[in-house]
Amino acid sequence: MDDPTLALGKKLIECRSVTPDDGGCQELLAQRLEAIGFTCERLKFGKVDNLWARLGSSRPLIAFAGHTDVVPAGQLTDWVSDPFTPTIRDGVLYGRGAADMKSSIAAFITSIESFISQNQKYDPKQDGSIGVLITSDEEGPATDGTIKVVETLNNRDEIIDYCIVGEPSSTNVLGDTIKVGRRGSLGATLEVIGTQGHIAYPHLADNPIHQLGPLINALTSIRWDNGNEYFPPTTLQVSNITSGTGASNVIPGSAQIKFNLRYSTETSASQIETAVAQTLDSLNIDYQIDWVLSGLPFLTKKGALIEAITTAIKSELGIDTELSTSGGTSDGRFIAPYGTEVVELGPINASIHKVDECIVATEPAQLSALYTAILNNLLCQ
Repeated sequence: MDDPTLALGKKLIECRSVTPDDGGCQELLAQRLEAIGFTCERLKFGKVDNLWARLGSSRPLIAFAGHTDVVPAGQLTDWVSDPFTPTIRDGVLYGRGAADMKSSIAAFITSIESFISQNQKYDPKQDGSIGVLITSDEEGPATDGTIKVVETLNNRDEIIDYCIVGEPSSTNVLGDTIKVGRRGSLGATLEVIGTQGHIAYPHLADNPIHQLGPLINALTSIRWDNGNEYFPPTTLQVSNITSGTGASNVIPGSAQIKFNLRYSTETSASQIETAVAQTLDSLNIDYQIDWVLSGLPFLTKKGALIEAITTAIKSELGIDTELSTSGGTSDGRFIAPYGTEVVELGPINASIHKVDECIVATEPAQLSALYTAILNNLLCQ
């Protein structure tokens, strides 16, 4: 028979929860949580389903946070087995969301169930509370999910002290890496404005494409910062360039360039925007620019949460974990600004968003045991 965490993970994979559809996952989770005394709130913002569940009223409040939505599977014929039919082959569980992050969510639930059954003297009215925050809007725009839930909680002074995000953080083996922060993400869509004209009469036109070379060179030559002990230096990467009418004899009237900066805590979004504007002005470029701030950088320094997690990994898995801030963004960026200690701990991330996404079939149970140990470290000391 399947381990309970693996069994629940398989049920969640069966739910076709492609962003922003929850596919019935949250109701399944709510039923399990309500059965052990949790109060569950279904919070819908726009078309996004969110779940906030809490056991107890005392502090500290320790929350597990994750997302039920998954990225599209792509061409089904590229998969060895149906992405929404969880399949175990050679000890490996295959399915969309197996690693990102339905196995983690299953481990949230079974770890809490185990913690409660193992600690008969635990009193959530005075020993600390447990929360579960689930959204179906992490892989999409992320505008009606976790960010709205934590705003709601903050508005009623419901403070999360410690948060474990179940994003796949491990690199080679479970627990070898945890994410203690993330870089900020600032994107720009820049339109360089020129004058359209006939290619044979360049003196009557102003080719904006020719301005992109010096501009890109100038932007990519800026030394934004040197990073610090937790973060690498800030970087700028150009992702898209578009221009032209499609005709070979027309100088375009404008050119569009998109770029993104992943920035450290040594630099602010306003400093970046100012530096870019100064660069554009110094090159006498006529332009329009739109900025999108996707997330502020955050860092959880060594404290109670990191100590509880590293101790649990050492005791359960026998390894010393690496503290990392690498990778993209996560919903942790919406939770940390409220003063919450946030750490990401989840399975190996090698297959996320790929065809034949998978996780070793024993990992969900190991992850559940880790989460239970963390709860013990935080609530039963």
